[in-house]
Amino acid sequence: MQKLFCGISFGDLIFLTLMLKKAKEAWKVWADIPAPKRGEIVRQIGDALRQKIKVLGSLVSLEMGKIFVEGVGEVQEYVDVCDYAVGLSRMIGGPILPSESKYVLFFLFCLKGAPTTSLVSVAVTKIIAKVLEDNKLPGAICSLVCGGADIGTAMARDERMDLLSFTGSTKVGKQVALMVQERFGRSLLELGGNNAIIVFEDADLNLVIPSALFAAVGTAGQRCTTARRLFLHESIHDEVVAKLAKAYAQVRIGDPWDSDTLYGPLHTKEAVKMFLDAVEQAKQQGGSVVCGGKVINRPGNYVEPTIVTGLPHDAPIVHTETFAPILYVLKFKEEEEVFAWNNEVKQGLSSSIFTKDLGRIFRWEGTFPDPKEELYLIFVCRPKGSDCGIVNVNIPTSGAEIGGAFGGEKHTGGGRESGSDSWKLYMRRSTCTINYSKDLPLAQGIKFQ
Repeated sequence: MQKLFCGISFGDLIFLTLMLKKAKEAWKVWADIPAPKRGEIVRQIGDALRQKIKVLGSLVSLEMGKIFVEGVGEVQEYVDVCDYAVGLSRMIGGPILPSESKYVLFFLFCLKGAPTTSLVSVAVTKIIAKVLEDNKLPGAICSLVCGGADIGTAMARDERMDLLSFTGSTKVGKQVALMVQERFGRSLLELGGNNAIIVFEDADLNLVIPSALFAAVGTAGQRCTTARRLFLHESIHDEVVAKLAKAYAQVRIGDPWDSDTLYGPLHTKEAVKMFLDAVEQAKQQGGSVVCGGKVINRPGNYVEPTIVTGLPHDAPIVHTETFAPILYVLKFKEEEEVFAWNNEVKQGLSSSIFTKDLGRIFRWEGTFPDPKEELYLIFVCRPKGSDCGIVNVNIPTSGAEIGGAFGGEKHTGGGRESGSDSWKLYMRRSTCTINYSKDLPLAQGIKFQ
């Protein structure tokens, strides 16, 4: 039996209007502060979160259902992002580029709460507001309104929202994008993921088994980067499935606050129903449940972590993102076909292969290196290989480095949060040209006599 321990009042449209008015006024103050000084405020926010990391981690666990260590990890990630932003505050600038004209300088300047996790949102907002007010800045720089679809719709349509960042389902994200675009606004979408791990015959299975387990079962399958498809080369399929099923049987299920627990409940009763519906659809479409597939008889929204085999790669349920701990294990023969199967789903968030073949790794990443060159770190535009925003090798799909851009392609939305690219989306960049001569250089060689 579930127990109500707290209530949150949702804001209405009147409250939203007031919040936006206060936030716009606060922005004028914030925008006048030099970037390094803003960075100092962000550093203090990070420190304040550090001091409350275990309390906030417990609150995440209590409200969402994540195990305690994952709850603390979520807060630590926020702290790490603050640290990264502090560094950026002294680094963001633009290059001075050569002009065609003789006397012209040319240069460039350059986390959202869910309605069902309102307590964490309130707690974090209060912590940030205190840091701001301690620095004699308006607390409204960090404002919060908890609400449902009516509030989200109003925000998407309000021209005072210079940028609307949305994390959630592809279905709702599409609605948000259309409403924002209708007013020629800017949106940053971080939507669904139907992520795959591909395991070749030369892979180190000592890496594969814990990686697949963690990626599919961690957070009870409720991460956007959760592994939902596991492609196994036909020569190792049965061996990996047997080892993985054995590992699943050892997963410690229990109270998220218990330090021995590795797997907690689903977030809502609706998620449990979605899980059961997906398992039933998988069976109807020809799948076999190797382990799991049932609700666990204990208080809370607990379900068994589940492995399904025997489905074709293009089965409708395989192409459906189910926010639950269901892993579809699929056979493949050739590299080319499995790369295509990775890319055939509508989402394009995270992907991973396990192999020792260096040539295959480069083909997966879409790079074609000169064999004479030594390569250390590669950032590429990938014409082939995985079409996802996150392309991993010999590590699972879940998780990401703070310094790297986080986000995906296609129905994942194309947005990038955190890391190396997100600041470009959260800022307005301009190309500025200064004429410091007494002449007037005109484009296309036009001259006025």
